[in-house]
Amino acid sequence: MAEKKLSGEVYYPSKEVLEYANAKCESLYEFASKDPVAFWESEAKNLYWSKPWTKVLDDSNKPFYKWFVGAETNIAYNCLDVHVKTARRNKLALIWEGENGEFRSFSYFALHRETCRFANVLRSLGVKKGDRVTLYMGRIPELMIGMLACARIGAIHSVVYGGFSVEALHERLEDSQSKVLIVADGSFQRGKIVELKKIADEALQRAATVESVLVVKRTGHQINMEFGRDMWYHELMNLPIANNNECLEMVDAEHPLFLLYTSGTTGKPKAILHTHGGYMVGTYTTLKYVFDIHEEDRYWCAADPGWITGHSYIVYGPLLNGATSFMYEGAPNYPYPHRWWQMIEKYGINILYTAPTAIRGLMRFGDAWPNRYNLASLRLLGSVGEPINPEAWRWYYKVIGKERCPIMDTWWQTETGMFMITPMPCTPLKPGSGTKPFPGIVADVVDENGNPVKPNEEGYLVIKTPWPSMLRTIWNDPDRYVNQYWSKYPGMYMTGDSARKDEDGYFWVIGRVDDVIKVSGYRLGTAEIESALVSHPAVAEAAAIGLPHELKGNAIHCFVLLKTGYEKSDKLVDELKQHVAHEVGPIAKPEHIEIVDSLPKTRSGKIMRRVLKARALGIDPGNLSTLEE
Repeated sequence: MAEKKLSGEVYYPSKEVLEYANAKCESLYEFASKDPVAFWESEAKNLYWSKPWTKVLDDSNKPFYKWFVGAETNIAYNCLDVHVKTARRNKLALIWEGENGEFRSFSYFALHRETCRFANVLRSLGVKKGDRVTLYMGRIPELMIGMLACARIGAIHSVVYGGFSVEALHERLEDSQSKVLIVADGSFQRGKIVELKKIADEALQRAATVESVLVVKRTGHQINMEFGRDMWYHELMNLPIANNNECLEMVDAEHPLFLLYTSGTTGKPKAILHTHGGYMVGTYTTLKYVFDIHEEDRYWCAADPGWITGHSYIVYGPLLNGATSFMYEGAPNYPYPHRWWQMIEKYGINILYTAPTAIRGLMRFGDAWPNRYNLASLRLLGSVGEPINPEAWRWYYKVIGKERCPIMDTWWQTETGMFMITPMPCTPLKPGSGTKPFPGIVADVVDENGNPVKPNEEGYLVIKTPWPSMLRTIWNDPDRYVNQYWSKYPGMYMTGDSARKDEDGYFWVIGRVDDVIKVSGYRLGTAEIESALVSHPAVAEAAAIGLPHELKGNAIHCFVLLKTGYEKSDKLVDELKQHVAHEVGPIAKPEHIEIVDSLPKTRSGKIMRRVLKARALGIDPGNLSTLEE
């Protein structure tokens, strides 16, 4: 693959890496391009199925595709039981470090034991196959255990990011109709306690379906425990009910595994639904090849399990591959900017997978901090969440990877479940490009009419073939699923991102084309932020936009119209910022709020956010023919 001379700035793989390329890389692309369905079937055969499939792909009811039709399996069984029956039984599955320096580790045997115990606890509380369970906590092992326990008994988990606040949690509990909430008393973040149970109590006042609340003791601070509803996780785990049996439910390949809420262009966040069979095959295969997982590797995905990156590449992907994962609770630069580099040296991390926002944040502290530590254990680096700017890519490659670790710059989504456009270790790299689609994936960049654009022209990024870990629908809203993802270009999946493809066929993802703002790699809908502002008694109307930010990628800027009787003031602006943080979560707190007299709207009344963005950036707003006078 490295023989052809490519245009622009290119980093070719080393001789050692190319040995991998010759063995796997070329043959994978060749096999997958000839017959994608046969490629996915060959990968599925590496996993355990209690009942085989009668058909690999059923596309008779597009776009409601089904994979591994008729098969039965359980993803948690493949993550744990399969390894416990082999020499991996005593291999470390998870190494965890808390923000305050605490250490815990779980072998595959221990993680299997804890998962089975908790699955029994859930069953004793009446959780059945198909019931929804919401998890709301920080980056702690119990979050992984809770997800696996739900999967084990066929319950559907819905993880809510521990940085979200009251309204976001309530909305997700209500929409999923969750029966049980698993929450930590709190989490540690930059030396402070985030009061998760207190936030949950407020959300639960409006969530009628939740019958039981299981509380994990993490911070140990004083919390409210509602009699008859709230129970301590550690107490339940020590009861005889936790020891009944191995508590396992084999399910249909298309049985729902989890719901994960992602910001939409309008209205409330939408629940993306993934299934046991196809999602399992997709995450297993992509992690295995893209990060070239070796038996002795220690792999660190520094995301949060509350996002899709954590679901696919902290919990399921690594365990399916029998890998040893590292999880860290706190922030990258707390208490000092050396924390990550110190842990890489301490634990001998071989693979680091993180977001450009973290790289940029650490880069600003200079080279001295990472240079104090021995990072020689690193073999591969990865990037996720947003396009990485070339300057940050070069720093990551040279200062952290010492010019010997290829960077796997991955593009994918909550909806896709797995890497879609990504290099493999054998791929020549261009800083800022995700390179080419993963084997078996056919992607393109098209114009408004669905025709491929010329090289280096911007267009809409689309996927032209189904893949195993694709979303199956939006929970309780199949029409929205069809309209949002499959209606613009019939037969093609609309990603909602703009991109260009260069003369070498390398993809360069530019960003969202809809009203979604990516802050530090996290997707936030303008509708969520605007709804939070309008819920404040002083605000009549609001508009939110994302503006470029050196560290976060984008920062939230808002424009508000006040109701009669309210006066513009710095105090009110601060109050509105705190209100958004309370309602949605600190991640959604606006960087800037401007109080205005009017908002640019179309004649049909839709706010023209591109006009606000152009004004804020001091550039030409373009065609204003639809602007209301």
